[in-house]
Amino acid sequence: MTTNQHYKIRRAAERGGADHGWLNAKHSFSFANYYDPDHMGFRSLRVINQDVIAGGGGFPTHPHENMEIFSYILSGALSHKDSMGNSATIQPGMIQLMSAGSGITHSEFNPSSTDPAHLLQIWIQPSKQNLTPSYTEWQPDEEQSKLSKALIISEDGREHSATIHQDVSIYKLLLKEGETISHDLKVGRGMWLQMINGSVRIDEHTISSGDAISTEDAGNIEITALESVEAILFDLI
Repeated sequence: MTTNQHYKIRRAAERGGADHGWLNAKHSFSFANYYDPDHMGFRSLRVINQDVIAGGGGFPTHPHENMEIFSYILSGALSHKDSMGNSATIQPGMIQLMSAGSGITHSEFNPSSTDPAHLLQIWIQPSKQNLTPSYTEWQPDEEQSKLSKALIISEDGREHSATIHQDVSIYKLLLKEGETISHDLKVGRGMWLQMINGSVRIDEHTISSGDAISTEDAGNIEITALESVEAILFDLI
């Protein structure tokens, strides 16, 4: 099916990267020592880092402010401590969401001495500055775990989603080979689809693990899985 939507593709191999030994990172947008003026973010989405943290590795205590930050665990685990008194270990299927607001410090470590931790760390700019910092751990309920397209983060916390301080809706996609789902993108909004595993077709475009596709053209978007798929879909103001 041909539509009037224009798509941009960000291929996995074109991302920035850094290999620190204990950390192998891929950056969809400019981050740390990677700078690309053509990839500074997408609407309120500022960072998508795909991180592999070696056993025993991690980020020592460091500050953040005025950013909504969430970690999406793909494999392994991530242990977190922060200046709000939170301490937890996040497993696959769970999401850790932190509103840095007026300022926090935290640390993140791989609790295993041998197995790597694989995760996406995502930053979204908040709608307001200097909010009171907050921390949330989220995992799907039984019904959400069965959905091909499940809302996991939203501004109003609808459908048992985690709450974020920005007008965004973030969905987890789990598709079987041959399955098609749709997304209705409203006028004035943008969609960014970040692939984790598998491959999909949107119009004449095919994207695979680590790739991303985006559009700012309103309309119905059909996503067809060419094999089993895990992905995150962002609907952003």
